[in-house]
Amino acid sequence: MNLFKILKNGIVDENPTFVQVLGMCPTLAVTTSAVNGLGMGLATTAVLAMSNFAISILRKVIPSKIRIPAYVVVIATFVTIVGMLLKAYVPALDKSLGLFIPLIVVNCIILARAESFASKNNGIASTFDGIGMGLGFTLSLTLLGTVREILGAGSIFGNMLFGEAFKPAIIMILPPGAFLALGMMLAVFKKMTTGKKNKKSEIQSAS
Repeated sequence: MNLFKILKNGIVDENPTFVQVLGMCPTLAVTTSAVNGLGMGLATTAVLAMSNFAISILRKVIPSKIRIPAYVVVIATFVTIVGMLLKAYVPALDKSLGLFIPLIVVNCIILARAESFASKNNGIASTFDGIGMGLGFTLSLTLLGTVREILGAGSIFGNMLFGEAFKPAIIMILPPGAFLALGMMLAVFKKMTTGKKNKKSEIQSAS
C-alpha cells in the first residue's frame, strides 16, 4: 500500500473539512484565530493517529457486535491523554479550546476513520491514514482561523499586521463570520481541485 498516497488522500483528495465537510462543530467554533485552529487540528491529529493504530492492532480481537463502543473507549483514552498533556504543557491553549478537547471523542472524523479504514487495514497504513486525515483537518482549521483572524482582528498568530487605521470586520470572529469564511474557502478549494482534475483529464485525452 502506497503510504504517500494515503497521506495525500487525507490532506487533499478526501480532506475532512473541504471535501467531506465533517467535524463542523470544532471547525466553526474554535477557528477565531490561527493558533486555536492549529492547536485543535494537531490535538485531533494525535488522537487520530494513535486511535487508528490501536484499533487496527485490536481489530481481530474486538467482537463485531460491540466494535463501536470499543472504538469509543479507545478514542476516549487517547483524548484523555492529549487533554492532560495540553493542561500540563500548554495551559493557555487548553483554556482557549475548552470543552472542544473532550469533544474530540465524538468527532465524526475519528470514528469514521476507525470504522472505514483502521478496522480493515494494518497498523502502519492505519497510522498514516490518521496522520493524513489529521493534517488535512489541521490545514483546514489553520487556514480558516488565519482568514478570520486577519479580517476580524488584523493580526495573525497574535501579531498585528496593520496600523491603527485598519478597521477589522468584527463579524469575522463571530459565529456568522465562521460560516462566511468556510463557505468562501469551500468554493475556492472546489474550484482548485476541479480545475486540476479537468486539466489532467484533458492531458490524458490528448495523449
